[in-house]
Order: sequence, then structure tokens, then C-alpha cells
Amino acid sequence: MIPLRDENPTDAFPLLTTAIIVANVAVFIWGNLEPQNEAALFNVYSLVPINFIHSPVEFYSTIFSSMFIHSGFMHLAGNLLFLWIFGDNIEDVLGKFRFLLFYLLCGALAAFGHMASDLNSQIPMVGASGAISGILGAYLVLFPFAKIRTLIFLGFFVTVVRIPAIVLLLIWLGIQISSSLYLEGGVAWFAHIGGFAAGFFFILPFKSKAMGLLGVR
Repeated sequence: MIPLRDENPTDAFPLLTTAIIVANVAVFIWGNLEPQNEAALFNVYSLVPINFIHSPVEFYSTIFSSMFIHSGFMHLAGNLLFLWIFGDNIEDVLGKFRFLLFYLLCGALAAFGHMASDLNSQIPMVGASGAISGILGAYLVLFPFAKIRTLIFLGFFVTVVRIPAIVLLLIWLGIQISSSLYLEGGVAWFAHIGGFAAGFFFILPFKSKAMGLLGVR
């Protein structure tokens, strides 16, 4: 199943969602201009779990930079498609500054979820999927019955159907959980699960008036 768009209008243009998409695309293009650019991105700015023990400064410095690096076009396109479909409504609810904080928090907690699954891993983790998973968790809480136009493949039969967000997102979450149990390597499944949980549990506190009392608007 590939989501195409949601039927959930917003009141304002998703400036921060668009800016994050542009930033990810810009980093990807720069990384692909020269081989040394891509090597520098992965060697310097990707997140490596084992650095949490041996190089904690390096580990913490890459929590956020790794969110803007992608390993290939399909990795980038898939992540940004989900961000474009679901991010605008979350930004509309939270406002610009809260949305950015929320996005980065979900990405950071997703990184710790991945790290906890294999603290000794030396494999670099990159991609915005942890932070975007947080957006999906938030969307499930706030808009569970919003209709999502979704491309479905059933063998040779392909069609577009309108699916409630709760169905699509719970299927997506089920895939992440089952994949984390039975598949190895290549995808940071626990980052997806950790990011989704972060978004699910933190969206209401971020949305609450208490954040405004703390000066976060």
C-alpha cells in the first residue's frame, strides 16, 4: 500500500514541512554531486550506535544531522512522501515552532530506540524515517478517521481506495513490529517503532495549552 494523499485540509501553508523536505532534498543532491561528498556525509554526520559508549560527543552531535541524510533516491522519496501527506496537518495543529521541536524530539527518541536495539552496532543509521514515524503516531491520535487515498497492489490488480488513517497506520505499525522480529539488517525498524511511540505519546502534551504557558508557541 502506498498512500497518495489525505482528505484532511489545513488552514495554513505547511511552511516547516516544506522547509524540512527542501533541506532533505538539498542534502541528498549535494551528497550525490561528488563521491567524496557522500562519503563525508556518512562518515561524519551519520549516527553510529557504538559511539554512544566510545565517542558520546560524536554520538550526540549526529542525532540530528543523521535525520537529513538518505542512502538512496527511494529511501528519500518514500520518507518525504509520508512527511508531505501527514506532516502538514500536524504542523497546522502545533504551529511552526512547536512542530519543529516535536519533529526533532521524535527523531531523537527514534535514534535512541534504534541504539537500544543494538548498542554495539557499527552500522551508520541515516534517514528521516524516525522523525516521520513520530508524525504518523501523532496523526493516529489526532486524525484516526481521516481518509487516506491509497494505492493498493493485489497481484496484477492495482487500484486506489480511501482508507481511514487508523487502518493504514496500524497496518504500517504492524509491519514495522513484525519486521523488527523477523528481518535483520538494512532498515532501522526499532527507530520507526520508537519514533511512532514518541509521536503517539507526546502529541497531546505538545498540543496542550501548558506548552503555551511555558513560552512554547
